[in-house]
Amino acid sequence: MIWQHARGARIAWVALIPFLAPAAPVRGAAQDYPGRPVRMVAAFAPGGSVDLVARLLAQKLTESWGQQVVVDNRPGAGGNVSAEIVARAPSDGHTIYICSASFVVNPSLYARISYDPVRDFAPVSLVSLVQNVLVAHPGLPARSVKELIALGKAKPGQIHYASTGSGTSGHLVMELFKSMTGIDLVHVPYKAIGQAQADLMGGQVSLWFPTAPGALPHIQAGRMRALAVAGAKRSPALPELSTVSEAGVPGFEASTWYAILAPANTPRHIVVKLNGEITKILRQPEVDERLTAMGIEIVGGSPDDLARHIRSEIPKWARVVKQSGARVD
Repeated sequence: MIWQHARGARIAWVALIPFLAPAAPVRGAAQDYPGRPVRMVAAFAPGGSVDLVARLLAQKLTESWGQQVVVDNRPGAGGNVSAEIVARAPSDGHTIYICSASFVVNPSLYARISYDPVRDFAPVSLVSLVQNVLVAHPGLPARSVKELIALGKAKPGQIHYASTGSGTSGHLVMELFKSMTGIDLVHVPYKAIGQAQADLMGGQVSLWFPTAPGALPHIQAGRMRALAVAGAKRSPALPELSTVSEAGVPGFEASTWYAILAPANTPRHIVVKLNGEITKILRQPEVDERLTAMGIEIVGGSPDDLARHIRSEIPKWARVVKQSGARVD
């Protein structure tokens, strides 16, 4: 055998050199990244919760790396505009993407999109989730999920709910609720959050599934009645409020989540470094306090965790989109 004499050992060592040599450059590459400013493309406009999380992460990454991380808001087509930009960007880690759960809904919602959510991206990390809250006009004669279901069955097609458009989280979460409870509610889409809020508080519509950050001030002021949260666990921002599952719809779970991705084929050492930096940031007490105060819950996790999550979410929301008949062309 080759290991049985000195000459053979030397040959074996020489044969291994091509496989061992790349190790040092990879470590150096990891240390050198980022070598210039990093662009964090955000799926939605400034001022929303995706933007708030993006700017907090960008600030902390800039502090950690000593290299500027700039948020680039690219709203449009429910997140498709931003996703297309990142899918076509160089795979060097200097363009990263913060997206919401619309990322896994859009392939079913739009007749044509120019990217594949699995093939064209490298998962980096789940960041956080935002609970959708089932809220009602204070005058609706239902003070719990069970009472709402009973009312909906007694008055099919007579209770109206708001959303900020076909295919948005508020629309699809309510459609999931309808399908799991067997009640018939009427969808009233709005073009802006402010219009939906005003009409719910004015009684023109009776129900809505907004996200917690926007709904909290109105719930606390008594302008909206909170019935339950949509997530798998109770919200730290509303700890006394049960989940929809606890309140009578077992297995119901629907949260809006935010994640960081990179273009496909981004080197693994860059993905790992990005994940490690984001994990450290999410563990900072100051970050936890700031996000929790806004009703945003920290998640974190590995790149593989995010990959599994994306693959499970795509078929789940495809079924909801199909049942709802929602379509955006």
